[in-house]
Amino acid sequence: MPRIPAFVCAAFISALGVTASAQSASTDAAPSPIKLPSTVWEAKLEGFSFASYRPEVERLLEGFEKAVGHRLVPGEKGKVGLKIYADSGPGLATPVPLVQAVIAALQERGYRREDIFLVGLNPLRLRFTGYLPSLITGESPFEGHPIYILESGQFYDPEWFYDSPLPSRFDPVFLAERANRSEQQRLEENRRSFLATPLFLDADFWINLPVYTDHPTLGVNGALVNATLWNASNTARFMKSPTNAPAAVAEMSAIPELRQTWLFTIASLQQYQFVGGPAFNSLYTVSDHTMWLSADPVALDTLMLDRINFHRRKAGFPIVSEEIRTLEFAEVLDVGSSSNLPQRIVSVDG
Repeated sequence: MPRIPAFVCAAFISALGVTASAQSASTDAAPSPIKLPSTVWEAKLEGFSFASYRPEVERLLEGFEKAVGHRLVPGEKGKVGLKIYADSGPGLATPVPLVQAVIAALQERGYRREDIFLVGLNPLRLRFTGYLPSLITGESPFEGHPIYILESGQFYDPEWFYDSPLPSRFDPVFLAERANRSEQQRLEENRRSFLATPLFLDADFWINLPVYTDHPTLGVNGALVNATLWNASNTARFMKSPTNAPAAVAEMSAIPELRQTWLFTIASLQQYQFVGGPAFNSLYTVSDHTMWLSADPVALDTLMLDRINFHRRKAGFPIVSEEIRTLEFAEVLDVGSSSNLPQRIVSVDG
């Protein structure tokens, strides 16, 4: 396995140093992530309604619970976070019936409605995709569930951030608007991406619910990216470089505190896009009646990369560039593994 470039390792060490020191009042060192099973549980969906999702979500959760040896009942904090994806807009968002099925399974295990919260990035896209109440009817399928919108800036803590030397921008107008801050403060803010703290400070655990697209600088926009770049502030600065963005995703996904409560990812293939992502284009979307659950995001993203490349070849497009090393970097940092995937897939449908 090729080594990660030195600047990647240096930034990763910096990130770990920040997160460890942020909670130094209560611990001497950052916690080690719990070792979870690398299995990919697979379910086949008859359709994409709540009635189709509900039994299959239950089978997936039962498979995971059997492997770890305990049921997902409320713990010390008594809350669960669901990280959804809506940033490609209508047509390519985490399916609402899937989220409802996950919520129903968690409530059956003892979590109250108000203790299951959703985390998304952009308020407009969350509204257009049905997660926030309709401006016309005022109704929402998630009445009673807190919905945390990261772009509001209310759910970041100044003590918890990923530190990278890449600045947010060099626009002099932007900097002038912040002239009331000291130069040192501006420099520090430019290089920091603040993490969504409710997921790892307020919850027993959180579940990642991505949607898959291709991405010009990340290769695959899915489990790893939804848990990192779409889960923090000031990350647009990474997107211009096919080197910097994969490094940031890998480093952020390896932060122990984030991994400590990130229990697993559930990915429905109800709709995914193989060319032109992450902006939604219905001409290049595919639908499969398959759903996966795994604690290994590298495995899921690798499986999806294979599917994306299959459809790209079939449609006459070049495959995703092999120079984009997001999955390789994450694997080197022990976030997951792409090895022996066919042997690791377990059907829950018998």
